[in-house]
Amino acid sequence: MERMQMRKSEEEKKKKEKEKAALKEKKLAGILIPDIRSGKMLEELKKMRVLTPYTVASRFNIRISAAKDLLENLENDGLIQLVSGNHNIKIYKTMD
Repeated sequence: MERMQMRKSEEEKKKKEKEKAALKEKKLAGILIPDIRSGKMLEELKKMRVLTPYTVASRFNIRISAAKDLLENLENDGLIQLVSGNHNIKIYKTMD
């Protein structure tokens, strides 16, 4: 009898924990590219050793497609340099 009660209480605790986890809202990534000219953003990029679309997207909370566009714009402006890449992923580094 006691075992059954303990199992039920454990199951109830697990259900409550799952409900709490489900209540957390997922933060949507931004679609718009942040301002390229802002000094704060450029300093953050210079701190990063390698620039990939995923790392930029996760750092600035933007979508990967927006991060790809951002990196292409920065490369065209001469602020970063393409190190390696293919059609799937491109790797950049900052200009020193």
